[in-house]
Amino acid sequence: MTQFVPRPLRAALRRILNPLMTRAGYVRFDVKRHYANDGVFSVHNDSFRRDTAFQAAYARGVEAGRGVDPHFEWRVHVALWAASSALRVSGDFIECGVNAGFMSSAIMHRLNWSQVPRRFFLVDTFSGPVLEQYADVELKMGKAALARELLAKGAYVTDVERARANFAEWPNAVVVAGAVPDVLPSIPLERLAFAHLDLNCAYPECAALEYFWPRLSPGGLVLLDDYANHEYAFQKQTIDELAKRLNTEVLSLPTGQGLIVR
Repeated sequence: MTQFVPRPLRAALRRILNPLMTRAGYVRFDVKRHYANDGVFSVHNDSFRRDTAFQAAYARGVEAGRGVDPHFEWRVHVALWAASSALRVSGDFIECGVNAGFMSSAIMHRLNWSQVPRRFFLVDTFSGPVLEQYADVELKMGKAALARELLAKGAYVTDVERARANFAEWPNAVVVAGAVPDVLPSIPLERLAFAHLDLNCAYPECAALEYFWPRLSPGGLVLLDDYANHEYAFQKQTIDELAKRLNTEVLSLPTGQGLIVR
């Protein structure tokens, strides 16, 4: 999708990256051939983007977003791998922070979810972020103000029926409207194989991880969407502190995600 990188930015990337890549012993960076999206600039093999199964899954995510393409193919590639790996262990799937359903729709399409004898719980307020959950440090960073702005612009899906319609093709997809963590005890979840957390706020994300941890099967995976994103440094800090208490560790990924394997 490098055609979506503006021409001035392409030129700037070449000026900055080519000398660095050459000194590091790599080929010269060419945005026409190499991956340059979503904060990831890589000369490494990205052939997954040309895989027909990946393309179909990604297209289903775009469909969930009503044609809006966020251009984060590598992030979706990581999520599809994690979700596929989680099928090897027992338990249901869950996503907290669904919004339009881009990621979960891509996953369910790729895994042919209607044929998988498990449930996929899809949890969201469907009214935007809970502003009272932001910590003081997050408020000082302008997180609440940004959330209000995005909500006013329609960036958050506030129609739960739209979500239900999107997931209707999968009978074992369960849409749950409510705030995390308050709504979690109402979900009939005994064993968990895969969790995708994209809550953009430290408190509910940590609370969800702590709630899911004793229910997560050995070999189960938790994928954190914002973990390594600089804009969510406080979120990473709180997750790292919780991970130590849980005697586990988060793998930081260049896509901005974080991955935990039980």
